[in-house]
Amino acid sequence: MKIAVLAGDGIGPEIVAQATKVLRVLAKEGLKIEMEEAPFGGAGFDASGDPLPAASLKLAKEADAVLCGAVGGPKYDALPRAQRPEQGILRIRKELGLFAKRCIDANIVQFEGGQSATSAAAAVQGTAIVSVSDVAIGRGMKVQQIWGLAPRMPQAYMVSPDVKKAADLKGKRLSATGGGVGGFNWRMGREVLRTANLSVDDAQFVSAATAGRLPGLIAGQVDGVALHPEDVYLAKKQKPTLNQLVQLVDLMPLYMFNAYGASTEWIGRDRALLRDTVAAMIEANRTMYRDKDKVVPIIAKATEKPKEAVEYALDILTKNCIWSVNEGFSKERTLWSIDNSAETGDIEKDKKPGFDQVVAMSLATEAVELAGGRVKIGNCTE
Repeated sequence: MKIAVLAGDGIGPEIVAQATKVLRVLAKEGLKIEMEEAPFGGAGFDASGDPLPAASLKLAKEADAVLCGAVGGPKYDALPRAQRPEQGILRIRKELGLFAKRCIDANIVQFEGGQSATSAAAAVQGTAIVSVSDVAIGRGMKVQQIWGLAPRMPQAYMVSPDVKKAADLKGKRLSATGGGVGGFNWRMGREVLRTANLSVDDAQFVSAATAGRLPGLIAGQVDGVALHPEDVYLAKKQKPTLNQLVQLVDLMPLYMFNAYGASTEWIGRDRALLRDTVAAMIEANRTMYRDKDKVVPIIAKATEKPKEAVEYALDILTKNCIWSVNEGFSKERTLWSIDNSAETGDIEKDKKPGFDQVVAMSLATEAVELAGGRVKIGNCTE
């Protein structure tokens, strides 16, 4: 194995030196490795005026692995942007298709209101990867789905104590959080009503902030709402008389729950960045299946939910293959979702998009290969 050692600048060489000590010990133990160093970042600029000299890039491309050190510091702050050490990281990521471990710096932003105008605009402008539905694409939004984060719906439809069946929802107040009319909760409420031959006009839909779903049900402000598993756990714990009317995946088993998308312009402009980002997210999903002890504290901290609620949710999510472990797409699921959207009037029937218009399947497949190839975890294969 040939390793390109790009120590960087600042504290980079100091840290990388310790890593190479370990590698040399392993080499003495029989590991067949060859290490070659090259300037990178500030060191590259000092040597040749370029944070990623051509010779360093050539070495990295020819190597089996790259050991990359830290770069950047006050010394280089006055340089033109293209010559700063950080540009070495950005360029090598682009050239090699790597980030974090692939050199990607991402920010996680929560958009209130689900697929709201804000998140839609961000995707169209090529500034964010957001949840994108077939409805948005069918209505002319210039985006494509690049990864199926969660092909199946994890939510249960929870209702007030006096609701025993869907017909009892007539005249009740149902949640429309997460996008208002046309948003996810509104659509799920509509589907539940349809099982009793009721329409949206037979109930009152109430909008509130996404965070208000569970408190609204507990307080009796709404009589029905779709809740994620951890909130189902908390709802039952805080108010045991609440009823679980239906598990939504049983109601709509082929409904495509959550796919991430990006603007078609962005896909064309920086496909490698999006592919690498998807590969990292695929690896994260696989870790949630394989190492629950590691991820539970992380999820609990990020969501500010009790550990036992997260454990309950993770058990349901993994046992029912809610999260994808590969591309997260199937043609059958996508086409069913499109047909359902047309049937309910969310998309005009003569403007239904095709599978290839909705899904950038080749990009998702490339990301799977980058993440180590297709896997099967338990019964989960999507």
